[in-house]
Amino acid sequence: MKYLLASFTALLTVCSAQGQKTIYHQGWIDLNKNGKKDVYEDPVAPVANRVKDLLSQMTVEEKTCQTATLYGFGRVLKDELPTPGWKQEIWKDGIANIDEELNGLARNKKAQTKYSYPFSNHAEAINKIQKWFIEETRLGIPVDFTNEGIHGLNQDHATAFPAPIGIGSTWNKELVHQMGQIIGREAKALGYTNVYAPILDVARDQRWGRVVETYGEDPFLVAGLGTALAGGIQENGVASTLKHFAVYSVPKGGRDGNARTDPHVAPREMQQLFLYPFRKVIQNVHPLGVMSSYNDWDGMPVTASNYFLTQLLRQQFGFDGYVVSDSRAVEFVYEKHHVAKDYKEAVKMVMEAGLNVRTEFNAPSNFILPLRQLIKEGGLSMETLNQRVGEVLSVKFRLGLFDAPYVKDPKAADKIVATEASEAVALQMNRESLVLLKNDKNILPLSLGQYRNILVTGPLADEKEHAISRYGPSNKKVISVLEGIRHFAAKKATINYIKGCEAADATWPESEIIDTPPTPQEIAEMNKAVEAAKQNDIIIAVMGENDKQVGESLSRTGLNLPGRQLRLLEELKKTGKPMVLILINGQPLTINWENRYLDAILETWFPGPAGGTAVAEAIFGAYNPGGKLTTTFPKTTGQIEMNFPFKPASHAGQPGDGPNGYGKTAVVGPLYPFGYGLSYTTFEYANLKVDPEKARTQADISVAVDVKNTGKVKGDEVVQLYVKQLVSSVTTYESILRGFERVSLSPGETKTVHFKLTPDDLSILDKNMNFVVEPGAFDIMVGSSSVDIRLKKQIILEQ
Repeated sequence: MKYLLASFTALLTVCSAQGQKTIYHQGWIDLNKNGKKDVYEDPVAPVANRVKDLLSQMTVEEKTCQTATLYGFGRVLKDELPTPGWKQEIWKDGIANIDEELNGLARNKKAQTKYSYPFSNHAEAINKIQKWFIEETRLGIPVDFTNEGIHGLNQDHATAFPAPIGIGSTWNKELVHQMGQIIGREAKALGYTNVYAPILDVARDQRWGRVVETYGEDPFLVAGLGTALAGGIQENGVASTLKHFAVYSVPKGGRDGNARTDPHVAPREMQQLFLYPFRKVIQNVHPLGVMSSYNDWDGMPVTASNYFLTQLLRQQFGFDGYVVSDSRAVEFVYEKHHVAKDYKEAVKMVMEAGLNVRTEFNAPSNFILPLRQLIKEGGLSMETLNQRVGEVLSVKFRLGLFDAPYVKDPKAADKIVATEASEAVALQMNRESLVLLKNDKNILPLSLGQYRNILVTGPLADEKEHAISRYGPSNKKVISVLEGIRHFAAKKATINYIKGCEAADATWPESEIIDTPPTPQEIAEMNKAVEAAKQNDIIIAVMGENDKQVGESLSRTGLNLPGRQLRLLEELKKTGKPMVLILINGQPLTINWENRYLDAILETWFPGPAGGTAVAEAIFGAYNPGGKLTTTFPKTTGQIEMNFPFKPASHAGQPGDGPNGYGKTAVVGPLYPFGYGLSYTTFEYANLKVDPEKARTQADISVAVDVKNTGKVKGDEVVQLYVKQLVSSVTTYESILRGFERVSLSPGETKTVHFKLTPDDLSILDKNMNFVVEPGAFDIMVGSSSVDIRLKKQIILEQ
């Protein structure tokens, strides 16, 4: 790349005390300080040639340093900026990447730094660190600065979005793409060159704590939104690193924490469900990074598996970036999976499998030194080391780090990060993530003329912690649901607030399996809310989970509202007042009583900082919620696994008797199915056109349908396209999602929605585990959810 400007060159001119000439030249940098332009320093040379030339000049010490992560300040790195002592550290010979450097995580007091904000401070600090590696290491190999970014860049004050499960509920590829552009643009301005996002895990077990960090349970939806986010990030010249590869999201029993092992997934299911998003995003966007997971599959630890990291990822899917391990993935090879006798053997196994860079919250020397010992002893070939290091260097070359290693204009970061425009996109994401689950007698939106005295109650009404997670922006102003309601309705109604109960009682989580009587204090708090309810016209109860009940390392045995929340709702119901339930939660909940007896339910997931504003707008009709569920709500944990897509007869009674069985299962069907969501308006589907209706197996199929808003208010409809293969050589899913589009329609407005089905969309894994399109009949169905199919046509594919 040739974009080192003359003024920038002059700014960065460095002369030693002996009057050494600058290493910065017009269009190139003399990284090895030898006074000539080597091939690896030539921006116009092919990347493969540059990698080969650089590898030929590197020592074993320099090569091994390109295989490890240095965690940033407050984690492993003790210094905010380079010091003379760095000349004695292992990274004197370089380092692959530095993760979360100076990002100022709010919950890590050791990581607090003056360089995280204002944003220009961070960009300038990253430049100083990068400058040290360019100028003070022998070959001047630049650092890849990595950071998390699943719902906004993991940086002090950056633009913050809702949790991924809420992002998924938007079903809006264009909006998610805008979010990716914002994350990539902010990363670039701040000096980050690699973002760990999106999460492509398919969440099939609702008990799993990290459901909140996924887009949902369907691989096609996850792939579509993942493509949008990764594409937006990489448009800014920043790497997108996909996680967590692979089969990570279904540990046995949904158990999280150190368990996270033994996913019970068959080979065909693994390919069609869990690997599908990775394959599609890699083919669509060509991301430069993948994070390997620390679980096993069928007895193979993924990070030590040549099958996963080389055969599948590189040879079959075509990935050509570098693989970084999730934290402790290498250590678990011998600590937990016990397939290596010691750590050194684990290092050998992961390097031979295809891992490029080890990441863990301890010194990079812990990995680099045994790796050097293996090379010295002949336990690992130089050919393997060169291959792994070459893949890392290739990414750095393609990112332009050898040619333009610095943030060009650090001051510009103050005008690029967290702008009014980006915050507006975040607010819209909060709006579109809302899912209306129930609206009996159209009680919502509430009329402020009718309800002049409103009680807001519940443990999540004034909660804010869920909006600031470990993997998102820090130190953002958060608007709670209570604050949003007060701001919206304060001049037209009296808003009263009584908390009523905590999110969990003192005996939780034991109270999930053993009912305990409430304490006198708990009874008193509930009674205060009940007495207040009698004096108000309507109750808005904000219930669910906080970040101590759901999230990473937090799995649940039950999915009811935790603590005393249901008891409080039952007591409030006795007042006879209308009740609206606002759910704040990270996973589907078994809210059977709530669904039957409450007047309205609005699912908000874990909103971002602007969530309270979006919720208030929806409650009072300034915004019409149009999100759809991306994960099935079971009626009880006893039904799990219950998700979409599913095999014929595997869900007794869903979506009805007949083909899916006449069994005497005690409880059948979901509480809310995949793709479900209500609106304040109604939509009509008409004129389904499928062209051609008879074709060869390798033909593309065009699908079009007219959707009309037949109600009185503007609204969004998520048009969903499903495919059912009638006869196949192996058992296939009852139906599969193969298209979705969110459209906004004014009252009376009609839009034609277009889809294209490709051979890949209609392929299955045959008996020989090959993806093929088999001839036969296919039902093409469009509708408002996986069970609300409005129109259907059949096509015939011939060999």
